[in-house]
Parts: sequence; structure tokens; C-alpha cells
Amino acid sequence: MKAPTSSSQRRNHIMVATACGVFVAAMVGAAYAAVPLYNWFCRTTGFGGTTQVATAAPSHILDRKLKIRFDANVAGGLPWRFEAEQNSIEVKIGEVVTVSYSVVNESARETVGVASYNVSPPTAGVYFSKINCFCFTDQRLKGGEKRDMTVVFFVDPELAKDWEQDGLDTITLSYTMYPARQPEAPRVGSGAALAPGRS
Repeated sequence: MKAPTSSSQRRNHIMVATACGVFVAAMVGAAYAAVPLYNWFCRTTGFGGTTQVATAAPSHILDRKLKIRFDANVAGGLPWRFEAEQNSIEVKIGEVVTVSYSVVNESARETVGVASYNVSPPTAGVYFSKINCFCFTDQRLKGGEKRDMTVVFFVDPELAKDWEQDGLDTITLSYTMYPARQPEAPRVGSGAALAPGRS
């Protein structure tokens, strides 16, 4: 024998369903907000090896030198060859340096890639400043096309004031190229405008 369903039980079910819906919406909103907040946190603190962005060179150069290693990787699904012009260089802290990377599309079709980066050790990220970089910009290469790209950077002299970095002698700048999602070509429908000269 079925127990009768009262109006109060229905109200309880509706309240539970509404609460669950609000919770899910809040979690989705928090997920979207977390990305910019996390990016801001990483840029501000250098967390996870995130580098800094600079608009000008530092006011002075120190005698202390560091070895900067360059790492280049290509994620699966992107038929590119990507490499740094040099494996490593020695720089003075505060010295502005320009380094070249090259990329070749080894496929016969046009492909698009985008680079992300980090530095290691992660604690060095807050002192590694870029003035110019090709990262996070779509690179569209035709089949067989080669492109040279540069990154301009310096190691902030503030690093010398951080006693935790006293033993630091090498920083690795690592880039990874990922396939970029390409927008779909617009479909020509019955109401689409015809190309000039066509009727």
C-alpha cells in the first residue's frame, strides 16, 4: 500500500532540488572565477614557475651570473618541430637578453599552435621577467612553413636580496607548443551573400 504524498513532502523535494541547483550553479561560477584568480595569483607570486611581465629593463646589472637553459616541447596532435636556437646561455642578473626559437610545420596543411611556458625552479618565477614573448599568441603556419620567434627577458636584481636563492645557479625556461582550436569556417547557407561577380 502506497503512503500518501503530502504537499509538505512535495515542498521538501522542491526545496532540495532548488538547493542542489543553486549549489551546482555556484560551483560552475566558482570554476570560471578560479581561472582568472589563479592566473593573477601566479603572475603576482611566481607560483608554479609563472614568470613576470616587464615593460622596461632594470636600472642596474649585477656581476653575479646565472645559466639559463632553454627547453622546447610539442604536445601531441601538433605536427611541428620546435627548438631553441641555443640550449643554454650565461647571463648577468639584470642583463636584458634576446633568445630565438624556431618552429617548422612538418605537415602539408595549415596548422595553428600556441605556446605556454614556465620556469624551474618554480621559486625563480617571481624574478624572471619577460619584456617580449610569443607565448599565448596563436601561431598559424602553412604546410612546410618555418618561423623564427624571439623572447626578450631578464632576471630581476631583486633575486640577489632573497637569501633562499643564494645557491641558485641555473634557471630553465620551458615552452610547450599546443594545438590551438581553430574556429569553424562559416557555412554558406541559402541566405548567404554571393561573392562579388557571381549571380
